[in-house]
Amino acid sequence: MLGVGQKFPSFSLQATVSLEKGKTFATIGDEDYADKWKVYFFWPKDFTFVCPTEIAAFGKMNKEFTDRDAQILGGSTDSEFVHLAWRQNHPDLKTLPFPMLSDIKRELCEALGILDPQEGVAQRATFVVDPHDVIRFVSVNDLSVGRNPQEVLRVLDALQTDELCPCNWHKGEQVLKPAI
Repeated sequence: MLGVGQKFPSFSLQATVSLEKGKTFATIGDEDYADKWKVYFFWPKDFTFVCPTEIAAFGKMNKEFTDRDAQILGGSTDSEFVHLAWRQNHPDLKTLPFPMLSDIKRELCEALGILDPQEGVAQRATFVVDPHDVIRFVSVNDLSVGRNPQEVLRVLDALQTDELCPCNWHKGEQVLKPAI
C-alpha cells in the first residue's frame, strides 16, 4: 500500500457527479483539482450497509472540507452506472456534493495497494493528499467498520498548520513549539 510521503498515482476515471439528466457523469483525473488538498476515500461496494453512512457523513461535512480548500473524492470498484442507481435509490446519497469515482478496472485501487485480497474490492481506505499530490495521511479500516470523517477533517486541519500538533489537537488550539 502506498503511504505517507509517496506520490498519489495519476488517474482518469468516470465518475457520477450529479442526478441532473445530461450532467450525471464526468471524467475526473488527478489534475482536475491541482493546487488543492484532496481527500480520497474508498468503500468496498455500493448498495451495502456501512458504506452509505460514511458517504452521507462526508457529504454533510463537505462545506467544512471546501472551506479548507480541500476536495472530497469518494470511490469504489463499482461502475458509474451502479453509483448512479445507488444515488437515485438511497435518500442519504441523492444530494452528494462530491464525485463518486468508478474504478471498475481496479487500476487506481491496485496502484494504491488497497484491493482487498479476499473480496477483490476496494478496502475502506482514506488518503489525504496535499496540493503537490503527496500523500500526507493514510488510514484503512476493516471492511465491517466505518471511518470517522470528523477525524479526517481534524488531521487535515493539523496538516495544514505545517506545525507540530499534539494528540487530539483541534483547529484553533496551541501547537507544539520545540525548545531551542
